Amino acid sequence: MSERPVTILCLASYFKGTRFLQAASEIGCHVILLTREKLKDEPWPMDSVSERFLMPTLSKEPDISNAVSYLARERVIDRIVPLDDYDVMTAAGLREHLRLPGPGQSVGRHYRDKLAMRVRAQQAGVRVPAFTGVFNYGQVHAFMQQVPAPWVLKPRMEAGAMGIKLIHHADELWSWLSELGDAQSHFLLEQYIPGRVYHVDSLLWNHDVIFAAAHKYGRPPMNVAHEGGVFITYTLPNESDEAQELLHMNRQVMAALGLEYGASHTEFIRGEDGQLYFLETAARVGGASIDELVEAATGLNLWAEWARLEQAHARGVAYQLPPIRNEYAGLLVCLARQEWPDYGAFDAPEVVWRLHKKHHAGLIVASGDPGRVQTLLHDYGQRFAGTFLAVAPPLDKAPE
Repeated sequence: MSERPVTILCLASYFKGTRFLQAASEIGCHVILLTREKLKDEPWPMDSVSERFLMPTLSKEPDISNAVSYLARERVIDRIVPLDDYDVMTAAGLREHLRLPGPGQSVGRHYRDKLAMRVRAQQAGVRVPAFTGVFNYGQVHAFMQQVPAPWVLKPRMEAGAMGIKLIHHADELWSWLSELGDAQSHFLLEQYIPGRVYHVDSLLWNHDVIFAAAHKYGRPPMNVAHEGGVFITYTLPNESDEAQELLHMNRQVMAALGLEYGASHTEFIRGEDGQLYFLETAARVGGASIDELVEAATGLNLWAEWARLEQAHARGVAYQLPPIRNEYAGLLVCLARQEWPDYGAFDAPEVVWRLHKKHHAGLIVASGDPGRVQTLLHDYGQRFAGTFLAVAPPLDKAPE
């Protein structure tokens, strides 16, 4: 008698994770895609999707629990996977409701709630910027007395740089809190630390980091989001002191936050004091085509390996990493004035990937020589700014 396929329910509030769907199908999983009605015409890889269901939103309770429980009447759902940051807590709640393996709501909070992840990391001895929750006004006032401005007011559950406000004096903060009203407890106040920002993209198995790649942003993502510009990030040499320090702190963070298996994207900053600080993390594959960047440098696709991790965990078998290359890659992405940018002038043989998305420009260069990657990023970054770059005001929250 043949073994039943592993059934994976994928939640997608936004169009992403197509490589996960394809990889899960390729290894024999029964793939159920639950997404929003407004995304039904996106180019989902329907050949890889066994069943697709649509809802107005995936975050409204009890609607989502009732809908998934209804599906479970005739399907044995083995795993639930959030393809977007906004689906992490929804997936955690559904796992709790259906008593399925994977991160529950407490661990999910560590990878979604910016306050929860800071509290837990600090308790474990990981260096973080000074912060406070926005609950007790006496504590908020004391924080501002002890920590010099500027500060950043951050929404706890938004993704990336959305909704972040740079605060220069106390009156400005109280004005924002007044405007937020009852929503203010969903924010945290944090010391603003200027510096170089990094990200480490990882795979975990049995609570161990089994793969990790360290990268440095050209400019901090918050600056790009608020001021405009070309988003640049590139691979750091694994043997460098810089990368080794990042990889060590990333292991500390993962050990503290409790993810058993899956993918993570974690950001760090080196302050002007020379110290490395943990900024935030997510239990997902990094956005902005970072998955393509990692694959160009290492040969490993994070989405595909996440699918393999899910199947291995459901089967109760060991997971084995594929062979890893040790090369270098750099990514450039920006909003574009042109509907479909022409990359004809960006024709170096090291260009291995080009972004094809309306009003966006992006490419990846890869080489065994990190110096060549840096030369191309410097040249192409300047030329992207002159040829393509468009600037839009920053979003306070993700578009509906």
